[in-house]
Amino acid sequence: MAQAWKCAGLRWSAQGPALMWDGGRRSPLSWGKRVAFGVAEGGVRGCVGARGHPCPVRAVVPGRSTGARCDECARLDRAHSVAADGIADDPRPYRVYLAWFGPGLVKVGITAVERGPVRLLEQGAVCFSWLGTGPLMAARRTEELLRAALRVPDRIPYAEKRAVRAELPGGEEERACELRELHALAVELGGWPESLVREPFRSVDHMGVFGLAGAPAAVGEVGELVAGGALSGELVSAAGPDLHLAVGEKVVVLDTRLMRGWELLPVTATEGGGEVRLPVRDLKPGRRHQDGLF
Repeated sequence: MAQAWKCAGLRWSAQGPALMWDGGRRSPLSWGKRVAFGVAEGGVRGCVGARGHPCPVRAVVPGRSTGARCDECARLDRAHSVAADGIADDPRPYRVYLAWFGPGLVKVGITAVERGPVRLLEQGAVCFSWLGTGPLMAARRTEELLRAALRVPDRIPYAEKRAVRAELPGGEEERACELRELHALAVELGGWPESLVREPFRSVDHMGVFGLAGAPAAVGEVGELVAGGALSGELVSAAGPDLHLAVGEKVVVLDTRLMRGWELLPVTATEGGGEVRLPVRDLKPGRRHQDGLF
């Protein structure tokens, strides 16, 4: 019987995306590479635990959960995260950023300086600009200032990010337009913490990094993995946790967060266009405009 592997998610670096596996194995991905795996027959999806520790009750989690954790492990994991304000005394410097995911979709966020742009790659930001640098709580207050004064969200659902990828403008200047306008408004706001150093506008574009330029638009997305299912396709692009795979004459999106917790098996890639034996729902392009500024 083939050895089963447990996926630890998709990781981005300066070298591009790579699938990570429990035990430290790494599978680098490149455009045109065949991604093929099967889900063990009769298998169930197990909770991945919290902060490097296994789930104490070995809970089973739903196939559609992107967190892959039971309620208790999710609570423990979030309790020690910067995103949930679980760490208030982190001495590391932080950056505030503005990220653009498509027409009408801009968010504000923070990330540790030492991480560079990795957080933006993980979120699938098509382009971004730094806004300021300083201590954690100063960065957090600036994030709250933009949310309150300019009504800029700090979260955008991945479903909305996927829906606008087929509508991305072709030029970098056009993609940076909304960011430039928002950055100019943000730096003029009063109430900035004195310890946060403002940074000039400079748009960093990830269109090429994600392989989205000229890539065919996705028409479907995998809803969940199921026991006995399989997927085989050619990687045409990737953004955040999403892999865009050519399966036959269509492109479907696989959110790699859905892979975590399953026992996955290697399968022989089918000749031709691949196959998908998993639930797939239509991905309908459409844009969402934020209230207020946009």
